[in-house]
Amino acid sequence: MGEQDPGGGRKSSKSTKAAPEEATRRQPARKAAAKKTAARKTPAKKAAAGEGVTSGTAAGKSATTPKKAAPKKAAAKKAPTAPAKTAIKKATVAKEATGTRKATGARKTAHPEVVGEKTTVAVKDAAPAKTIAAKPPGNESRAALVRRARRIDRELAEVYPYAHPELDFESPFQLIVATVLSAQTTDLRVNQTTPALFARYPAPEDLAAANPEEVEEILRPTGFFRAKTKSVIGLSKALVEQFGGEVPDNVEDLVKLPGVGRKTAFVVLGNAFGHPGITVDTHFQRLVRRWQWTDQTDPDKIEAAVGALFPKSEWTMLSHHVIFHGRRICHARKPACGACPIAPLCPAYGEGETDPEKAKKLLKYEKGGFPGQRLKPPQAYLDAGGKPAPPLGAG
Repeated sequence: MGEQDPGGGRKSSKSTKAAPEEATRRQPARKAAAKKTAARKTPAKKAAAGEGVTSGTAAGKSATTPKKAAPKKAAAKKAPTAPAKTAIKKATVAKEATGTRKATGARKTAHPEVVGEKTTVAVKDAAPAKTIAAKPPGNESRAALVRRARRIDRELAEVYPYAHPELDFESPFQLIVATVLSAQTTDLRVNQTTPALFARYPAPEDLAAANPEEVEEILRPTGFFRAKTKSVIGLSKALVEQFGGEVPDNVEDLVKLPGVGRKTAFVVLGNAFGHPGITVDTHFQRLVRRWQWTDQTDPDKIEAAVGALFPKSEWTMLSHHVIFHGRRICHARKPACGACPIAPLCPAYGEGETDPEKAKKLLKYEKGGFPGQRLKPPQAYLDAGGKPAPPLGAG
């Protein structure tokens, strides 16, 4: 049936046929209106298309527009309904895509880590640095390192046949007290001070009951005398209360005593009880790193690393050889490289004075013709030409 017109009558066949023609005539007007609306709401898109829609189409395949670009009609219809933020984002992407390739290439070359407008840091740059052990000289093998280390010790044993602990003592108690007092001072100063201390307080029971002010006055020449007084009195009390006045002969009990660490414990074990131990003092630490026996800095780790290079039976004398060499020739600030007997085996040769005549002037103690550090040194030291240290107050 035919449709009714607004007046209630029926549309004629003529008016029905005219409807498609009217729609056809109105379609260009709708398209034009849609294009104007799209142009108003998406100005960024028109600017990004590169000299307008017509010029972008004329560019053809040579243009760098994305392959899957939407048809014009679809873009015209969807643009009015798309959010403004989305339209601007698409326009920015299109602008970057159709921009000059030279500028884009330059940006990527200069800043390869830049993505969009955010700067990212490569994972390998952000990763923490790994601690890598220093390689032995010439990339020597483990076996070669062991051979070189033991050869150095043999050479030092010939240079210092009289090597010994440089603290005067007659009992384990005297040695442990002297070792505690040797912190932040020389063994020579301790040896000049302890005779008066042990003459007045010969046993742990005596020192445990001592008047701190009187002990401080005796220990004043060693420096830090108040702290040292507290340590030796506390040490003596612990020996009396926990061990019956006797110095224990094992490291586990020794390190429980006030002021006693592993270094002091091994000095006592090795020299008062004959138990092997490595004494890692400042000289020992410096030299084993110069010789590249280890690159560790923690005393306990140095002890373990060096101990693995030598038989346990050699640990005590190894400590004496290294410490003697550090005090006499291989000094901290000015090593006497030109007078060093193990220079051919030392990776650090050249850090100090290499001229033989100048190096000789840097030698200390008996190597430089001066007295040693002990008031009562071993007979072997005296037989080798060593001179005992003068007592406190002597010229």
